[in-house]
Amino acid sequence: MGMSFAYGPTDQRSARATLEHALELGVTFYDTADMYGFGDNERFLAPFVQAHRDELVLATKFGIVLDRDDPSARGVRNDPGYLRQCLEGSLTRLGVDSVDLYYLHRKDPAVPIEDTVAAMAELVREGKVRHLGLSEVTGDELRAAHAVHPIAAVQSEWSLFSRDVERSVVPAAAELGVAFVPYSPLGRGFLTGAFSDAGSELSEGDYRRTVPRFTGDHARENAGLLEPLRRIAEQRGVTLGQVALAWVHQRAAAHGLPVVPIPGTRRPERVAENTAAARLELTAGELAALEPIAARVAGDRAADMSLTSAARE
Repeated sequence: MGMSFAYGPTDQRSARATLEHALELGVTFYDTADMYGFGDNERFLAPFVQAHRDELVLATKFGIVLDRDDPSARGVRNDPGYLRQCLEGSLTRLGVDSVDLYYLHRKDPAVPIEDTVAAMAELVREGKVRHLGLSEVTGDELRAAHAVHPIAAVQSEWSLFSRDVERSVVPAAAELGVAFVPYSPLGRGFLTGAFSDAGSELSEGDYRRTVPRFTGDHARENAGLLEPLRRIAEQRGVTLGQVALAWVHQRAAAHGLPVVPIPGTRRPERVAENTAAARLELTAGELAALEPIAARVAGDRAADMSLTSAARE
Protein backbone atom coordinates (compact mmCIF):
# COMPACT_ATOMS: atom_id res chain seq x y z
CA MET A 1 0.00 0.00 0.00
CA GLY A 2 2.67 2.45 1.06
CA MET A 3 4.39 2.30 -2.30
CA SER A 4 1.41 4.00 -3.96
CA PHE A 5 -0.94 5.34 -1.32
CA ALA A 6 -1.53 6.77 2.14
CA TYR A 7 1.99 7.22 3.55
CA GLY A 8 3.25 10.24 1.64
CA PRO A 9 5.68 10.53 -1.31
CA THR A 10 7.45 7.41 -2.58
CA ASP A 11 10.72 6.94 -4.41
CA GLN A 12 9.57 4.57 -7.17
CA ARG A 13 13.09 3.41 -7.94
CA SER A 14 13.64 2.39 -4.31
CA ALA A 15 10.22 0.76 -4.20
CA ARG A 16 11.03 -1.41 -7.24
CA ALA A 17 14.36 -2.37 -5.72
CA THR A 18 12.49 -3.35 -2.56
CA LEU A 19 10.28 -5.79 -4.47
CA GLU A 20 13.25 -7.44 -6.14
CA HIS A 21 15.26 -7.66 -2.92
CA ALA A 22 12.31 -9.19 -1.11
CA LEU A 23 12.11 -11.97 -3.68
CA GLU A 24 15.87 -12.54 -3.43
CA LEU A 25 15.43 -13.03 0.33
CA GLY A 26 12.70 -15.63 -0.17
CA VAL A 27 9.65 -13.42 0.29
CA THR A 28 7.02 -14.85 -2.04
CA PHE A 29 3.73 -13.33 -0.81
CA TYR A 30 2.78 -9.96 -2.36
CA ASP A 31 -0.39 -8.27 -1.17
CA THR A 32 -2.14 -5.36 -2.88
CA ALA A 33 -5.69 -4.01 -3.36
CA ASP A 34 -7.71 -2.21 -5.98
CA MET A 35 -8.15 0.83 -3.71
CA TYR A 36 -4.44 1.48 -3.18
CA GLY A 37 -4.07 4.67 -5.17
CA PHE A 38 -7.21 3.97 -7.24
CA GLY A 39 -5.50 0.97 -8.84
CA ASP A 40 -2.07 2.59 -9.09
CA ASN A 41 -0.45 -0.02 -6.85
CA GLU A 42 -1.66 -2.89 -9.03
CA ARG A 43 -0.32 -1.08 -12.10
CA PHE A 44 2.98 -0.48 -10.28
CA LEU A 45 3.28 -4.17 -9.38
CA ALA A 46 2.40 -5.44 -12.86
CA PRO A 47 5.90 -5.57 -14.41
CA PHE A 48 7.34 -7.28 -11.34
CA VAL A 49 4.47 -9.77 -11.14
CA GLN A 50 4.65 -10.63 -14.83
CA ALA A 51 8.42 -11.14 -14.64
CA HIS A 52 8.14 -13.50 -11.66
CA ARG A 53 4.61 -14.90 -11.89
CA ASP A 54 5.56 -18.52 -11.16
CA GLU A 55 7.69 -17.54 -8.15
CA LEU A 56 5.16 -15.64 -6.07
CA VAL A 57 1.75 -15.74 -4.43
CA LEU A 58 -0.32 -12.78 -5.56
CA ALA A 59 -3.15 -11.37 -3.46
CA THR A 60 -5.48 -8.46 -4.10
CA LYS A 61 -8.72 -7.18 -2.60
CA PHE A 62 -12.03 -5.52 -3.42
CA GLY A 63 -14.78 -3.87 -1.43
CA ILE A 64 -13.55 -0.43 -0.35
CA VAL A 65 -14.78 2.42 -2.54
CA LEU A 66 -12.82 5.69 -2.68
CA ASP A 67 -13.90 9.17 -3.75
CA ARG A 68 -11.41 11.05 -5.92
CA ASP A 69 -12.92 14.36 -4.82
CA ASP A 70 -12.65 13.53 -1.12
CA PRO A 71 -9.56 11.39 -0.35
CA SER A 72 -10.71 10.85 3.25
CA ALA A 73 -14.06 9.34 2.22
CA ARG A 74 -14.53 5.57 2.37
CA GLY A 75 -17.48 3.52 1.14
CA VAL A 76 -18.08 -0.25 0.98
CA ARG A 77 -19.64 -2.41 -1.74
CA ASN A 78 -19.92 -6.21 -1.72
CA ASP A 79 -22.66 -6.93 -4.27
CA PRO A 80 -21.89 -9.75 -6.76
CA GLY A 81 -21.90 -7.60 -9.89
CA TYR A 82 -19.50 -5.12 -8.34
CA LEU A 83 -17.04 -7.76 -7.12
CA ARG A 84 -16.83 -9.31 -10.60
CA GLN A 85 -16.21 -5.87 -12.08
CA CYS A 86 -13.50 -5.28 -9.49
CA LEU A 87 -11.71 -8.54 -10.22
CA GLU A 88 -11.71 -7.94 -13.95
CA GLY A 89 -10.21 -4.51 -13.31
CA SER A 90 -7.52 -5.95 -11.05
CA LEU A 91 -6.59 -8.67 -13.55
CA THR A 92 -6.26 -6.07 -16.29
CA ARG A 93 -4.11 -3.72 -14.19
CA LEU A 94 -1.89 -6.57 -12.97
CA GLY A 95 -1.64 -8.10 -16.44
CA VAL A 96 -2.47 -11.63 -15.25
CA ASP A 97 -5.17 -14.21 -15.90
CA SER A 98 -5.77 -15.07 -12.25
CA VAL A 99 -4.84 -14.16 -8.69
CA ASP A 100 -3.84 -16.65 -6.01
CA LEU A 101 -5.80 -15.04 -3.18
CA TYR A 102 -8.79 -12.71 -3.54
CA TYR A 103 -9.95 -10.88 -0.44
CA LEU A 104 -13.16 -9.22 0.57
CA HIS A 105 -11.48 -6.05 1.87
CA ARG A 106 -14.33 -4.86 4.10
CA LYS A 107 -17.77 -6.26 4.80
CA ASP A 108 -20.82 -4.31 3.66
CA PRO A 109 -23.41 -4.48 6.49
CA ALA A 110 -26.18 -4.40 3.88
CA VAL A 111 -25.01 -7.61 2.15
CA PRO A 112 -24.99 -11.02 3.90
CA ILE A 113 -21.45 -12.36 3.87
CA GLU A 114 -22.78 -15.71 2.62
CA ASP A 115 -24.03 -14.02 -0.57
CA THR A 116 -20.72 -12.28 -1.20
CA VAL A 117 -18.67 -15.44 -0.63
CA ALA A 118 -20.98 -17.46 -2.88
CA ALA A 119 -20.32 -14.94 -5.67
CA MET A 120 -16.57 -15.04 -4.96
CA ALA A 121 -16.69 -18.84 -5.15
CA GLU A 122 -17.94 -18.58 -8.72
CA LEU A 123 -14.66 -16.86 -9.60
CA VAL A 124 -12.77 -19.83 -8.15
CA ARG A 125 -14.79 -22.21 -10.32
CA GLU A 126 -13.99 -20.07 -13.35
CA GLY A 127 -10.26 -20.29 -12.62
CA LYS A 128 -9.80 -16.55 -12.11
CA VAL A 129 -9.11 -16.92 -8.39
CA ARG A 130 -7.38 -19.79 -6.58
CA HIS A 131 -8.28 -19.06 -2.96
CA LEU A 132 -10.61 -16.75 -1.03
CA GLY A 133 -9.77 -14.41 1.82
CA LEU A 134 -11.59 -12.03 4.14
CA SER A 135 -10.41 -8.87 5.87
CA GLU A 136 -11.65 -7.36 9.14
CA VAL A 137 -14.35 -9.94 9.85
CA THR A 138 -15.56 -11.30 13.18
CA GLY A 139 -15.33 -14.93 14.21
CA ASP A 140 -19.03 -15.50 13.47
CA GLU A 141 -18.68 -13.92 10.04
CA LEU A 142 -15.69 -16.12 9.28
CA ARG A 143 -17.60 -19.25 10.26
CA ALA A 144 -20.60 -18.23 8.13
CA ALA A 145 -18.37 -17.55 5.13
CA HIS A 146 -16.34 -20.74 5.56
CA ALA A 147 -19.57 -22.77 5.52
CA VAL A 148 -20.24 -21.48 1.99
CA HIS A 149 -16.70 -21.92 0.60
CA PRO A 150 -13.34 -22.63 2.27
CA ILE A 151 -11.60 -19.46 3.37
CA ALA A 152 -7.82 -19.64 3.05
CA ALA A 153 -6.83 -16.51 4.95
CA VAL A 154 -8.09 -13.73 7.17
CA GLN A 155 -6.37 -10.37 7.14
CA SER A 156 -6.80 -7.96 10.05
CA GLU A 157 -4.69 -5.55 12.04
CA TRP A 158 -2.76 -7.46 14.72
CA SER A 159 0.21 -6.14 16.66
CA LEU A 160 1.49 -5.24 20.10
CA PHE A 161 -0.74 -2.17 19.81
CA SER A 162 -3.82 -3.92 18.36
CA ARG A 163 -5.07 -7.18 19.86
CA ASP A 164 -8.86 -6.93 19.58
CA VAL A 165 -8.81 -9.71 16.96
CA GLU A 166 -7.81 -12.18 19.66
CA ARG A 167 -11.31 -12.02 21.12
CA SER A 168 -13.19 -13.60 18.23
CA VAL A 169 -11.62 -14.08 14.81
CA VAL A 170 -8.25 -15.49 15.91
CA PRO A 171 -9.89 -18.41 17.82
CA ALA A 172 -12.27 -18.99 14.89
CA ALA A 173 -9.42 -19.05 12.38
CA ALA A 174 -7.49 -21.53 14.53
CA GLU A 175 -10.57 -23.71 14.83
CA LEU A 176 -11.20 -23.73 11.06
CA GLY A 177 -7.56 -24.02 9.96
CA VAL A 178 -7.55 -20.59 8.32
CA ALA A 179 -4.23 -18.74 7.99
CA PHE A 180 -3.90 -15.27 9.50
CA VAL A 181 -2.35 -12.31 7.68
CA PRO A 182 -1.68 -9.51 10.20
CA TYR A 183 -1.59 -6.13 8.52
CA SER A 184 0.16 -3.21 10.23
CA PRO A 185 2.11 -5.61 12.49
CA LEU A 186 4.42 -2.65 13.18
CA GLY A 187 1.54 -0.39 14.20
CA ARG A 188 1.81 1.54 10.91
CA GLY A 189 5.44 2.18 11.79
CA PHE A 190 4.86 3.43 15.34
CA LEU A 191 6.33 0.27 16.89
CA THR A 192 9.65 0.84 15.14
CA GLY A 193 10.30 3.83 17.40
CA ALA A 194 10.54 6.11 14.39
CA PHE A 195 8.29 8.80 15.86
CA SER A 196 8.63 11.01 18.91
CA ASP A 197 5.88 13.42 17.83
CA ALA A 198 4.06 11.58 15.06
CA GLY A 199 1.63 14.36 14.21
CA SER A 200 4.37 16.86 13.37
CA GLU A 201 6.81 14.35 11.84
CA LEU A 202 4.45 12.94 9.20
CA SER A 203 4.13 14.59 5.79
CA GLU A 204 1.00 16.57 4.94
CA GLY A 205 -0.53 13.84 2.78
CA ASP A 206 0.20 10.98 5.17
CA TYR A 207 -2.95 9.04 6.14
CA ARG A 208 -1.56 8.42 9.62
CA ARG A 209 -2.16 12.07 10.51
CA THR A 210 -5.85 11.08 10.77
CA VAL A 211 -5.27 7.96 12.89
CA PRO A 212 -6.04 8.72 16.57
CA ARG A 213 -2.97 6.85 17.86
CA PHE A 214 -0.69 9.20 15.92
CA THR A 215 -2.22 12.48 17.06
CA GLY A 216 -1.60 14.88 19.93
CA ASP A 217 -1.44 13.52 23.45
CA HIS A 218 -2.21 10.01 22.17
CA ALA A 219 1.03 9.95 20.18
CA ARG A 220 3.09 11.10 23.14
CA GLU A 221 1.45 8.56 25.48
CA ASN A 222 1.97 5.73 23.01
CA ALA A 223 5.61 6.64 22.45
CA GLY A 224 6.13 6.01 26.15
CA LEU A 225 4.82 2.45 25.78
CA LEU A 226 7.81 1.46 23.66
CA GLU A 227 10.28 1.27 26.55
CA PRO A 228 9.96 -2.54 27.00
CA LEU A 229 10.68 -2.99 23.27
CA ARG A 230 13.73 -0.73 23.55
CA ARG A 231 15.13 -2.71 26.47
CA ILE A 232 14.67 -6.02 24.68
CA ALA A 233 16.09 -4.64 21.42
CA GLU A 234 19.17 -3.27 23.18
CA GLN A 235 19.78 -6.52 25.06
CA ARG A 236 19.38 -8.63 21.91
CA GLY A 237 21.17 -6.32 19.49
CA VAL A 238 18.10 -6.09 17.24
CA THR A 239 15.65 -3.33 16.26
CA LEU A 240 12.33 -2.43 17.88
CA GLY A 241 10.57 -3.50 14.70
CA GLN A 242 12.12 -6.94 14.85
CA VAL A 243 10.93 -7.37 18.43
CA ALA A 244 7.42 -6.34 17.39
CA LEU A 245 7.39 -8.77 14.45
CA ALA A 246 8.81 -11.63 16.52
CA TRP A 247 5.95 -11.05 18.98
CA VAL A 248 3.38 -11.43 16.16
CA HIS A 249 4.93 -14.71 15.01
CA GLN A 250 5.00 -16.14 18.53
CA ARG A 251 1.55 -14.88 19.48
CA ALA A 252 0.08 -16.59 16.43
CA ALA A 253 1.97 -19.80 17.26
CA ALA A 254 0.49 -19.70 20.75
CA HIS A 255 -2.96 -19.75 19.13
CA GLY A 256 -1.99 -22.58 16.76
CA LEU A 257 -2.27 -20.35 13.70
CA PRO A 258 -0.21 -20.30 10.52
CA VAL A 259 0.71 -16.63 10.15
CA VAL A 260 2.10 -14.38 7.40
CA PRO A 261 2.61 -10.83 8.70
CA ILE A 262 2.79 -8.14 6.02
CA PRO A 263 4.99 -5.29 7.29
CA GLY A 264 4.85 -2.90 4.37
CA THR A 265 8.04 -1.11 3.45
CA ARG A 266 9.50 0.92 0.61
CA ARG A 267 13.20 0.36 1.31
CA PRO A 268 15.32 -2.75 0.54
CA GLU A 269 17.18 -2.62 3.85
CA ARG A 270 13.91 -2.76 5.76
CA VAL A 271 12.94 -5.96 3.95
CA ALA A 272 16.11 -7.63 5.19
CA GLU A 273 15.39 -6.41 8.72
CA ASN A 274 11.79 -7.60 8.64
CA THR A 275 12.54 -11.06 7.27
CA ALA A 276 15.26 -11.58 9.89
CA ALA A 277 12.65 -11.05 12.59
CA ALA A 278 11.11 -14.41 11.72
CA ARG A 279 14.23 -16.04 13.19
CA LEU A 280 14.09 -14.13 16.48
CA GLU A 281 12.54 -16.03 19.39
CA LEU A 282 11.53 -14.04 22.44
CA THR A 283 11.82 -15.56 25.91
CA ALA A 284 8.90 -16.06 28.28
CA GLY A 285 10.16 -13.14 30.33
CA GLU A 286 10.36 -10.87 27.30
CA LEU A 287 6.86 -11.83 26.20
CA ALA A 288 5.60 -11.08 29.72
CA ALA A 289 7.20 -7.63 29.59
CA LEU A 290 5.37 -6.88 26.33
CA GLU A 291 2.01 -8.28 27.45
CA PRO A 292 0.54 -5.11 29.06
CA ILE A 293 1.20 -2.76 26.14
CA ALA A 294 -2.00 -3.18 24.11
CA ALA A 295 -4.28 -2.47 27.06
CA ARG A 296 -2.55 0.87 27.60
CA VAL A 297 -2.60 2.19 24.04
CA ALA A 298 -4.28 5.59 23.66
CA GLY A 299 -6.63 6.13 20.74
CA ASP A 300 -8.38 3.87 18.24
CA ARG A 301 -6.46 1.91 15.62
CA ALA A 302 -8.42 3.46 12.74
CA ALA A 303 -9.87 6.84 11.94
CA ASP A 304 -13.22 5.14 11.23
CA MET A 305 -13.70 2.12 13.45
CA SER A 306 -16.99 1.25 11.73
CA LEU A 307 -14.92 -0.43 9.01
CA THR A 308 -13.22 -2.79 11.48
CA SER A 309 -14.34 -6.12 12.93
CA ALA A 310 -14.05 -4.65 16.44
CA ALA A 311 -17.08 -2.44 15.71
CA ARG A 312 -19.28 -5.50 15.13
CA GLU A 313 -18.22 -7.64 18.08
